[in-house]
Amino acid sequence: MPEGDTVFQLARRLRSSLDGRTITHGELRVAAHADVRMAGLTILNHDTHGKHLLTRLSENVTLHTHLKMTGSWTVTRPGRQLPRRLLPDVRVLMALDSGATAYGVSLPVVDLVATDRESDLIGHLGPDPLRADWDAAEAVARLGADPTRPLAAALLDQRLMAGLGNLWANELCFLRGYSPWTPVGEVDLPATVRLAARALKQSATVPGAMQVTTGNTRPGEQHWVSGRAGDPCRRCGTTIRVVAEVPGDPGRRRTWWCPNCQPGPGPDR
Repeated sequence: MPEGDTVFQLARRLRSSLDGRTITHGELRVAAHADVRMAGLTILNHDTHGKHLLTRLSENVTLHTHLKMTGSWTVTRPGRQLPRRLLPDVRVLMALDSGATAYGVSLPVVDLVATDRESDLIGHLGPDPLRADWDAAEAVARLGADPTRPLAAALLDQRLMAGLGNLWANELCFLRGYSPWTPVGEVDLPATVRLAARALKQSATVPGAMQVTTGNTRPGEQHWVSGRAGDPCRRCGTTIRVVAEVPGDPGRRRTWWCPNCQPGPGPDR
């Protein structure tokens, strides 16, 4: 699933192609908004909060989308269109006065809401390090509200701190030297939040740094533990372990860790 840094980069890419353009033809190919007509609206700006993308339009309208595991956005140049095989998966189509066309493909979440009611959809989210209103102290307070909660599960909870997905939760636990199942009451949360914010900002804004946690951009060398089950730890040589996700429990995703570099409770906690 795309994390906050990838959605942030997506918004930046869409801004350069779409912001300031008027929609000449628009469709939302989802049942709840199938009768909406978007022609004549102007795309004002793009914003993100965590993994949520907000496309703000004129007339107090916001298009809210979420990529989850399947979604993507594509903008075609004038005279071009999406390959025919992908057209059945289009959920958002916006033809622009520039001649370009924006397609939201296989988007599992497509909402239309009054811009002054955006909080109805995203008001539950915690602070986001990639937003101008980032509040580190608030993130620490929310993460520490339940001191018994496992660290990885807390980092994944978008209500506490928005934008971290499974890759970052696993990598941050390693970088801080904590077992993913360490209770947050035993964690230096201010230091963990500072590292998380710095890492997410670098990933989102530094060319070539997207989700590179080791500093090595070569394929297969970019992560400390994520996706490396059975491989030796890059620091100590201990075999990296993994436990499968628990279906239906968003706080228990697939988890990788080094038992030596990350001492503490195990998955049976």
